[in-house]
Amino acid sequence: MAAKEKYNHLKPILTLWLVTLFLISPTFAQQASWHPVDAKILTPWAEDIDPANPLPEYPRPQMERDAWTNLNGLWNYALAPKGASMPQEFDGEILVPFAIESALSGVGSRVGKDQELWYFRNIEIDRSMRRDKVLLHFGAVDWEAEVFVNGQSVGVHQGGYDPFYFEISEALQSGKNQSIAIRVWDPTDEGPQPRGKQVNEPRGIWYTPVTGIWQTVWLEAVPEQYITSLKNTPDFDNNQIRVQTNISSPGENHRVRVRLMADGMQVGETIVANQEEAVFTLDQPQVWSPESPFLYDLEVAILNGNRVVDQVKGYTALRKISTAPDANGIQRMMLNNEFVFQYGPLDQGWWPDGLYTAPTDEALLFDIQKTMDMGFNMIRKHVKVEPARWYHHCDRLGVLVWQDMPSGDMGNRWESRPGVVGKGTEKNRTSESEEIFRKEWKAIMDANYNFPSIVVWVPFNEAWGQFDTDEIVEWTVDYDPSRLVNGASGGNYTLKGQIMDMHNYPDPVMPDPQIWGEEQVIVLGEFGGLGLPVDGHTWQEKDNWGYQSFKNQTELQERYSQLIRDLKPLIPLGLSAAIYTQTTDVEVEVNGLMTYDREVIKFEPAFLRDKHQELYTIKIPMK
Repeated sequence: MAAKEKYNHLKPILTLWLVTLFLISPTFAQQASWHPVDAKILTPWAEDIDPANPLPEYPRPQMERDAWTNLNGLWNYALAPKGASMPQEFDGEILVPFAIESALSGVGSRVGKDQELWYFRNIEIDRSMRRDKVLLHFGAVDWEAEVFVNGQSVGVHQGGYDPFYFEISEALQSGKNQSIAIRVWDPTDEGPQPRGKQVNEPRGIWYTPVTGIWQTVWLEAVPEQYITSLKNTPDFDNNQIRVQTNISSPGENHRVRVRLMADGMQVGETIVANQEEAVFTLDQPQVWSPESPFLYDLEVAILNGNRVVDQVKGYTALRKISTAPDANGIQRMMLNNEFVFQYGPLDQGWWPDGLYTAPTDEALLFDIQKTMDMGFNMIRKHVKVEPARWYHHCDRLGVLVWQDMPSGDMGNRWESRPGVVGKGTEKNRTSESEEIFRKEWKAIMDANYNFPSIVVWVPFNEAWGQFDTDEIVEWTVDYDPSRLVNGASGGNYTLKGQIMDMHNYPDPVMPDPQIWGEEQVIVLGEFGGLGLPVDGHTWQEKDNWGYQSFKNQTELQERYSQLIRDLKPLIPLGLSAAIYTQTTDVEVEVNGLMTYDREVIKFEPAFLRDKHQELYTIKIPMK
C-alpha cells in the first residue's frame, strides 16, 4: 500500500485532534521550556540558540526570494509504532531542526526501524503570502517523510540528504491558522538507504543515529508561474557563464530575463525562453580561485510582456577543474588550467550537541574558517551532505570541496596493497536499494550543482556499499562534465572517472604513477589520523582512540611534521592531492585537528600554515 493511501484514514482523526490542540495550546513563541538534554559535551554556540528562532538565516542562498517564513523552533512530537495511527497525544516538545537523538533537540531519544516520529505545529499564514501558491520546504529530513497540512497528506519524500518541497495551497483552509504534521521513518543501519556513518550501536568510526528533521523548515510564497531551479555552468576557456532557468507551468508569452552583475555593476543582460541557456561572454573575466574567490551576482526574472511575474537572486563563478599531463606524462589535477596541489582535511560534519546540525550559522562557518586559518585549500565532505549555507560559505571564502555520496547498504569488502588499489567484491544490492541510491545521488548532485566550490564528486568510499561501479561512475561523469569524479575513494578500483584514490594510515603513500598516472590523477584520499585526547573535551572519559595516539601537542606536531616531510617528495612524482584525517574529533575518535566541542585547537595554526605552504610552492613542469 502506498504511504499516502496508507494514512488517508487518519484525516478525520487528525483534523479533530489538531483543532482541539490549537484551541488549548499557547503559541510556540511563548514556550520557554527547551534546554539541551543528555549533553556529554556542548559547543560554545549552544548557549546562543534562541528556541523561538533557531538558525534564522535564509536557507537557499543560490536562489533567494523575499517572501518567506522560517518555521524552525519548538514543535510538538510523538513516537508511535510504525504504521500506527496518528498519535492523539504528544510526548513533548522538540526543537526543530535538531534530530531527536541530539542534545539540542531537547529530547535525546532513539527511534529505530519499528517506530515512527511524528511532528506537529500550528502556524499562521498571512494573506500577503497566499498570493497564488505556497511552498513548504524542508532542507533535509532523514529518511522518509510524509507531510500533512490541515489533515491532508500533501506528499511523501524519501532521502535524508536532499532538499524537497510540496506545494500546499490546495490544502490550506480559510483564515490564517493552519496545521502541519509530519510522519518520519528512519531505519538507520537496518535499512538499505544512504545513511553515512550513522549506526544504531555507535562505536569507533560509526556514530549516533540522526532521525527526522535536521535542516531548516520554511514557507515560501510564489506566483502561479514561478522559477523552480537555476543551472549555472562556467565555460572557463571561452570566458563564458551559462544560466539555464526552469519555470513551473510556463505560458507562451513568458520569457526569462537574466542579469549578471560584478561588484554591483551590471555586466550583461539577456532574455531567453524557458530552459534556454542565457550565455554571457565576459570581456574582463574575473576568476574564482582560493586566492581570489570572485562571485558574480545573478538576478533572474520571469517576464510576461514588461511585467515581472517572479524574480530570484543568486550567484555564480567562472572556474574550471580539469586534468592535464605534466612533463612526464602523469595526469595532474588542474584548477583554471594551472596545477594547484589540493590539500585539506576529511570533514565529517558532526557536532556533539547537534549531531548532523550545527548549533548556529556562526558555528557552521567556524569549521571552514579554521580550516583556512590552518592553511588548507580544500575540504573533503565525508559521506555527508551539508546545508546549502555551508557550501555558500565555501564559495565566498574560496575553499575547494570534494563531495562524497553518503554510503549505505554495506557488507561487501575491499582490498588494498601498496602501489595499487585492489579489486574486492561489489555489493549485491536489491533493486530497491539500487534505485534508492541512484535517485538520491542524482538529487544531491542537482541540489548542489550551482556551488562553484564543489570540484569533485565522490560516489563511493572504501567499497562501503559499492555496486555497479563502472556504470555509476560513468553516469556521474556524463551527468556533470563540469567536475571531476573520484569514483572509488580508497575502494574497489575502477578506470572510470578521472581520479585514482588510495587510503593509508598513518603515513602518506601513493600508487605507482608510472603504472596508473597516465590515465588518471593520483591522489591520497585519506591518511594521518593522529590522535590526541584532551581532558574535559572528549565524548567519553576513556577508551577514545586515534590511528596513532600522542600525549601532548609537542609530540603531535613532531609526528605531523614527519608526515608532511614524507608527503612532499610524492608531489613531484605524481601526487595531485592529499586529505588528512580529520577536521575535528567525532564521538570516540580523537584524531581531529580540533576537539569535538571546538574549544581546543590541538595544533598551532601558524605551525600548520607554514607546513602546508611548503606543499603549494612545489613547481610541476607541464607538457
